Amino acid sequence: MGEERGVYRDLLGKPEGTRPLGRPRRRWVDNIKMDLQEVGCGYMDWIGLAKDRDSWRTFVSAVMNFAGSVKCGEFLD
Repeated sequence: MGEERGVYRDLLGKPEGTRPLGRPRRRWVDNIKMDLQEVGCGYMDWIGLAKDRDSWRTFVSAVMNFAGSVKCGEFLD
């Protein structure tokens, strides 16, 4: 046992390979958060809202058609 075990190798060994250079790639979730910040709804629980398809669809259509301000509280339960 001892040094051949995978956990021991992972804990004390050196990782193979390299990390990519530059800033981390932008994820889909990051885009959603940035879009919500732009319309002033960065504080809302968008994951909970997205679980209810009808509410999410209503929210997205309201944001896409907004010409001023969107009241984010209307979409939260």
